[in-house]
Amino acid sequence: MTEQQAGKALLGRTKAILLKPREEWPVIEAEPTSIADVYKSHVLPLAAIGPVAAFLHAVVFGNSFLGITYRPSFLSALSTAVISYIVTLVAVFLLALVIDFLAPKFEGTSNRTNAFKLAAYSATAGWVAGIFQLIPGLGMLAILGVYGLYLLYVGLPVMMKSPEDKSVVYTVVIVAIGVVAGLIFSAVLAPLMMLGSSTPSFSDSSGSGGLPGSLSGDLSIPGVGSIDMGKLEEASQKMVAASEKAKSGEATAIAPKQLAELLPASLPGGLAQSNLKSSGSSVGGMATATASAQYGEGDRTVKLTITDLGAVGGLASLGSAMNIESESQDGSVTKKMGKVDGRMTSIRFDSERQDGSYSMVVGDRFNVEADGSAGSIEALRALVNTVDIAKLEALSR
Repeated sequence: MTEQQAGKALLGRTKAILLKPREEWPVIEAEPTSIADVYKSHVLPLAAIGPVAAFLHAVVFGNSFLGITYRPSFLSALSTAVISYIVTLVAVFLLALVIDFLAPKFEGTSNRTNAFKLAAYSATAGWVAGIFQLIPGLGMLAILGVYGLYLLYVGLPVMMKSPEDKSVVYTVVIVAIGVVAGLIFSAVLAPLMMLGSSTPSFSDSSGSGGLPGSLSGDLSIPGVGSIDMGKLEEASQKMVAASEKAKSGEATAIAPKQLAELLPASLPGGLAQSNLKSSGSSVGGMATATASAQYGEGDRTVKLTITDLGAVGGLASLGSAMNIESESQDGSVTKKMGKVDGRMTSIRFDSERQDGSYSMVVGDRFNVEADGSAGSIEALRALVNTVDIAKLEALSR
């Protein structure tokens, strides 16, 4: 299958399973695909939608709860998205094990591959609905993902050969076990999510560091943007490679001192450097490093920060696949997110206070941010470009 055919197949399958599941399940059941095939062609790209949307929302708009808005750091939001994505990949397989285990108890036939297909394609509605997490005020629409329960109900008799009159109870038991397992899983992962700095590793059964098949084409989201399926597949491969490096201890980040040397000694306008800091850390084999410096004093203060995402940077490339433009205005505060010169960029600027932040991802690995007093968004962008971007691009290769 060519890349173009694979991309069209993903879009066609997604549309078919959502709009006509009763006709599509027999087609899926008859396909001679393996668990690895389904992971690569369907799960990896679609499961990324929710984590990437949540990450971009957190970085650009912040997370709100009870009227309080908290804007996490870029690295914290990114690490949380990584964990969420990998947990989703693991959860699909665990759900398949539950479905397969219960099949004989509901007069069905145990079939691990069919159980995985059922788990993966039933989750399609939830993954597609994850895009609503990106837009402020539309997050609740992600509940449309519960349509996946209907997909599961319709698919059980076809995929697991269980009697139709057993499907309701079969579905309820699967959901009940899934909810309990989810609560336990969440409790175990809560400290990890709060730290936002550790990423579990995973591997596929093919032993090749990747799965067969390839994707291309664009998945359009009306009114929001599009997803470049080719780049999404490439990003998924980077994440698999990053996880393997983490397991082997090969994942490294640039030395903090080297990052600090990339920060300018002064900024235009006579703003001298002060309070230079750099640090590095490694948790679970995933290394990161950061360097920052303050410039100016009093009302004219700017902070420049360079963060090497290291192996975690695999998820940064997912952002490049999400060709999404977003802009909001709240009083004097403007927030924008999208690509500038081909790089994922997030902007926040308060025209009344004349301050804000300008952050961009370089080489799908480094995040460069200017935060502080500036006369305009262009002024913030100019401050970011005082960092040697070409050098960062070279280091990312």
